Amino acid sequence: MKNRMKEGLAYQAGDGELVADRLAARKVVHAFNGSSPEEEEKRKDLLKSLLHPESEIPFIEPPFRCDYGYQIRIGKHFFANFNLVILDVAPVTFGDHVFIGPNVGIYTAGHPLDADLRNAEWEHGDAIEVGNNVWIGGHVVICPGVTIGDNTVIGAGAVVTKSLPENVVAAGNPCKVIREISAEDRDQYIALRFPDGEIG
Repeated sequence: MKNRMKEGLAYQAGDGELVADRLAARKVVHAFNGSSPEEEEKRKDLLKSLLHPESEIPFIEPPFRCDYGYQIRIGKHFFANFNLVILDVAPVTFGDHVFIGPNVGIYTAGHPLDADLRNAEWEHGDAIEVGNNVWIGGHVVICPGVTIGDNTVIGAGAVVTKSLPENVVAAGNPCKVIREISAEDRDQYIALRFPDGEIG
């Protein structure tokens, strides 16, 4: 069943090996969520033991939840605020410089529409890929099979059911592209937020 899950085929999560893998992940996540704020090295070690071995060590504010951990691959300079949930029954890949707001759900898990198959506990997963320099606002939900392009910003509360291109602002339920990001956005931000004209 573990091989079927990793291949994106229908599988049953009650399989003994998968149950053991989820239990192992929950133990690590429990220790991470119960750690003290000053225990930064402990948190780093726990995340290193949990995530895909090729991951950089991210900064994640507890509490954090995931299914397996080993299917989550994270690039450089990753920040996630409180209450991030990643259901990683399929691979979830983040590029570099990804920022995530609070209460975000990233779900690769899917279930059949047919009730008999669903009641027989068959399920599947579709991979999610997030590019570089992506900002995901609070309370966003990212659904199975979605890819998010580089430099894209997703507004708070969006439900992302389809892939998004690079260099856009997107929001809504279902999430849709609102506009492209341009050099004018940087100029306007600097004019508004740096009235003295100096950027530290």
